[in-house]
Amino acid sequence: MTDQTTAPATPGPALASARKGTGPTPRDLAARAASRETADHRPAGDAEQARPRPGSAPASGAPASGAPASGAPAAATPGAGDRAREPGPAPGTRMTGAAALVATLERLGVDVVFGIPGGAILPLYDPLFDSPSVRHILVRHEQGAGHAAAGYAQVTGRPGVCMATSGPGATNLVTPLADAYMDSVPVVAITGQVASSLIGTDGFQEADISGITLPVTKHNFLVTKAEDIPRTVAEAFHVASTGRPGPVLVDVAKDALQATTEFRWPPVFDLPGYHPVTRPHSRQVREAARLIAAASRPVLYVGGGVIKAGASQELLELAELTGIPVVTTLMGRGGFPSSHRQNLGMPGMHGTVAAVGALQKSDLLITLGARFDDRVTGKLDTFAPGAAVVHADIDPAEISKNRRADVPIVGDCREVITELIGAVSAEQQQAGHRADLTAWWSQLDAWRSTYPLGYGKPDDGSLAPQFVIERIGKIAGPDAIYVAGVGQHQMWAAQFISHERPGHWLNSGGLGTMGYAVPAAMGAKVASPGACVWAIDGDGCFQMTNQELATCAVEGIPVKIAIINNGNLGMVRQWQTLFYNKRYSNTDLGDRKNELDGTRIPDFVKLADAYGCIGLRCERKEDVDAIIEQAMAINDQPVVIDFIVHKDAMVWPMVAAGTSNSDIKFARDMAPEWETSE
Repeated sequence: MTDQTTAPATPGPALASARKGTGPTPRDLAARAASRETADHRPAGDAEQARPRPGSAPASGAPASGAPASGAPAAATPGAGDRAREPGPAPGTRMTGAAALVATLERLGVDVVFGIPGGAILPLYDPLFDSPSVRHILVRHEQGAGHAAAGYAQVTGRPGVCMATSGPGATNLVTPLADAYMDSVPVVAITGQVASSLIGTDGFQEADISGITLPVTKHNFLVTKAEDIPRTVAEAFHVASTGRPGPVLVDVAKDALQATTEFRWPPVFDLPGYHPVTRPHSRQVREAARLIAAASRPVLYVGGGVIKAGASQELLELAELTGIPVVTTLMGRGGFPSSHRQNLGMPGMHGTVAAVGALQKSDLLITLGARFDDRVTGKLDTFAPGAAVVHADIDPAEISKNRRADVPIVGDCREVITELIGAVSAEQQQAGHRADLTAWWSQLDAWRSTYPLGYGKPDDGSLAPQFVIERIGKIAGPDAIYVAGVGQHQMWAAQFISHERPGHWLNSGGLGTMGYAVPAAMGAKVASPGACVWAIDGDGCFQMTNQELATCAVEGIPVKIAIINNGNLGMVRQWQTLFYNKRYSNTDLGDRKNELDGTRIPDFVKLADAYGCIGLRCERKEDVDAIIEQAMAINDQPVVIDFIVHKDAMVWPMVAAGTSNSDIKFARDMAPEWETSE
C-alpha cells in the first residue's frame, strides 16, 4: 500500500448502466459534479462511441484542482436553484474530512448506509449521527452490510453503500465485494484505514484492503488527504454505476477523516482513460440484423445485462417483432416474462430441456448481456456447434472471451436492442415479411411438451421442496421480490417461480455465496419498503448470516424467510449421490439421535423467536398454503418459516459438470431423444 493522496487500482472493464430506479439517482446528482465533455473537445472518431448515457456523468481527465487541461472537460456549475435545493453544507464551509464525506453522500442522494463502526472509521460515524437524510443501519456482521448494499442496488439500480472499519472489518467485506463484482452490482464500500503514518507498519487493525480487493473490485481508492474526499467519493459512485456496474472501494485514512478542509462542490473528476462505450456501432448492428433475417433456428440468449441496462421492454419488442425464442440465464430471470409464449426458460446446468436444446441446435445466437459462462455452456467446445454468434455487451473484455463472436457489438444493451429493432424492421420491410420460423417452433414446442419441468412426490410422504417454493410464488405473486441463497433451493426458485418483472429476482449467480439471501433480502426491503420480500434459503445457507435477523427486527425490516430445511447441504449431497457412490462425507447438518427425540439443532423457530421474529414450522403438504398466507398477513415483523422437506429431493434437469449440454438428463438416467424428436 503506498502513502499517497489516492491510490487507485487498475480500472476494471467498462460497465452497463444500472437499471434506473425511481427519482434522481446518485449518478444523476453526481452529474453536477462531473465535467461535461463537448463535441468540440472530443476526438472526431469518438463522437459516436463515447456518447454518455442520459443521466450519467462523463469521466474527466482533468486534474482535481485548477483549470482543466486543454481538451479536458470543464467543471459543471449548478444553477442558483439547484444550489438552493442541494442538501448539506454550502461549498467553502470548513469542516473535517469525515463531515465532508457525509456531506458528499448527502449531495449524491444516498439515503441509507449499512455498516458497523470501529476505531479507524469512528471519526466518520460522529457526523453521520447528525445527518438528516442518510439513515445508517447497524448490521451484525460486515458481510451482512455488503450483501444488504447489493440487495439495495439490485432493486433500485443505484449504488448500495456499506461501511466498515480497518483490518478485520474491511476484510469481512471481501466476500460481498467479490459477489458484487461477479454479478455486476454497483456497490460503494467505504472503509476506515489506520492513520497514514502507520500504513505499511503492521499497525493495530491494519490491512491492505486496497491490495486485497484489487482483483474483486471494479476500481478502488486509498485517500490520505481530507481535501480529496469529496472528489474521490463522487468518482467512486460514478465508476460503480456507469459502464458495466460493479463494486468500488474507498479506503480512507483516519487522519484524513480527522483533518480540517474546505468543502468544495462540485468536484472535478480525475479519471483518465475511463470512457465506457454505450452506443453501439451501427454497422455491426446492421450486420446482426442481416444474420437474423437469414437464420432459420435463431435464439435470443439473454443475460443479466439486459436487466441492468433497463432494456426489458425493448427486449420484449424485439422478441415479438422477430418471433425468435428467448432463453434467460439465472441472472436474466425476469428480464423477459416467464409466462410469455416465446420464453423457453433457463438454459444451462439446471435449465429446461427446451432451452438447452434450442441453444445446442440453433444456427444463430443473439447474445445480449450474457457472458457464456461454464454453467450455461457446459463443455465449451461442444456448445451450440452449428451457431453463428452475435454478442452484444457493454464490457468489451467479455466479447469473444469464451466463445468467438462473429458479430461483436460493444454497447449498452438498451441502446443496442433499440438500434437492432430499427435494423431488423428495415430488413423485414425490404424482404416484405419476417423470417419463417414455423419449423423451428414446431421442434421447440415438441421438446417443451415432451420434457416439461416437474418433480415427483416423495415416497415417505414428506414435503417436496419444489412444491413449497412453487406455492410461495403462486401466493406471493409476480410483484413480490424473491431473494435466493445458493444451492438446490436457488435452482428450484429459478425454475418454479414465474419471474415476470425485472429486478424482482435476486441471487448470487457468479460467486455462489452461501449466506447471501438474508442480508440481501434485508437490503431489498429497505430499497422497496412497500414490496413483499421473500428470502428463499437453505438450512445451510441460513446459518451463515442468520444474525441479520436481529438487524431486521430492531430496524423494523419485515422480510419473510422460507428455510427449505432438508437437514443437509443439499446440492453437495446431490453430487455425492450421483458421482460419489452415496458417500455422504460431512453434508449432514443434523443429529439423527436428537431428531428422533424430537429435538432440532438448531431449532429455527426458537432461533427466530430469540431474534425478535415470528417463527413458524411446516411439515405437511396440506398446511403449506395456510402457513404461507399466515406469513403474508404479518407485515410488522420479520417472519421465518422452517419448511421440513424431503432430504433426497434433487434438481432436474441436469448437465453434469464438464460434459456437453447435449448430454442433459431430465431425470436420473433419463435423457431426451434429440434425433428422433427432430
